[in-house]
Amino acid sequence: MVNRELLAPCGLYCGVCAVLIAHRDNNLKFKEKLTKVYGCSAEQIACKGCMSDERFILCQQCPVRTCVSDKGYEGCHQCNDFPCEFLQNFPYPVGKKVIARAIPSWRELGTEQWVAEEEKRYHCPHCGYRLFRGARRCRSCQEPVDLD
Repeated sequence: MVNRELLAPCGLYCGVCAVLIAHRDNNLKFKEKLTKVYGCSAEQIACKGCMSDERFILCQQCPVRTCVSDKGYEGCHQCNDFPCEFLQNFPYPVGKKVIARAIPSWRELGTEQWVAEEEKRYHCPHCGYRLFRGARRCRSCQEPVDLD
């Protein structure tokens, strides 16, 4: 069963998000690393998913989430305007790259299968260790990875 709180409308599946993982695991060392990426404090590295009531500080005013909600959609995969200005102007290059890949995949596979594929995608191809979106090196075997 898919956790709907993790279904970010833009296609950035929250189940593999570094912020969510660091918060869920209460990993203070990981949170400290993420402060440099997002320009916020370790206390602000907190999220339970895009569709939850506890969203990451940088996601709280997301125009994509608002647009999808206003249109009555589950996600951008249901919208004929994809890719729109909100996605074309997405502020994080890794996220923009993932969105361009994920939305067509979500359309094609449907929600259940798309989530399964996203979960499967973010594992080290060398040792199988579970990774987060944007990881460049596996924490377990130290091999470089490029999974976005």
